Amino acid sequence: MIADPAALAGLVTREVRTGSRAGATTRIAVARRLYPTDQADLWDAVTNAERIPRWFVPVSGELVLGGHYQLEGNAGGVVERCEAPSEFAVTWEMGPMVSWLEVTLSAVDDGTVLELVHEAPVDPEMWGQYGPGAVGVGWDLCLLGVGMYVAGDAVPNAPAEADAFRTSVEGTEFIRRSGAGWREAAIADGDEADAAREAAERTIAAYTAPVDGHSS
Repeated sequence: MIADPAALAGLVTREVRTGSRAGATTRIAVARRLYPTDQADLWDAVTNAERIPRWFVPVSGELVLGGHYQLEGNAGGVVERCEAPSEFAVTWEMGPMVSWLEVTLSAVDDGTVLELVHEAPVDPEMWGQYGPGAVGVGWDLCLLGVGMYVAGDAVPNAPAEADAFRTSVEGTEFIRRSGAGWREAAIADGDEADAAREAAERTIAAYTAPVDGHSS
């Protein structure tokens, strides 16, 4: 379990932007976090198929430029850009839905900053119901896993462990803080405040609901 969920949620800087691709409006979730490790090690942790399952889920395919990848039980896609050890970009495909993910690593004096940018076409109904937290909270949990892994801690990433964490006191508090952060980022990008708050509460409830009978 994590010792201070509020503090760990506060390590992420969140931003929401409005963009466009091929004339269609997109919404962009941006998350940044500093990790106390060097750029080469963090790059390997987030791109090495043997290390990714230690903080996320197993991945198959070719993790090279132009290669196809598939995350177990999650998204797949194509590696569109790869410039080690600083950045990569992939398509993020789940069924018919296609979005775009970019990860940039920047070396700083006290470690490495990871910036994750997830851009998706706007589904007004989905956005109105859940806001950016629908993807943002999930990415915050991934960034938390990276931090625990880099620190040498056990990461609760097996399905039952992940469900137990999300519904635990610590996990629920982390998700609540994360959802609130994405709510404020949406408001800063122009979303109406009351609607953003309601969407954030629905997102928090969805992430903290027990799955398959698992609960804390």
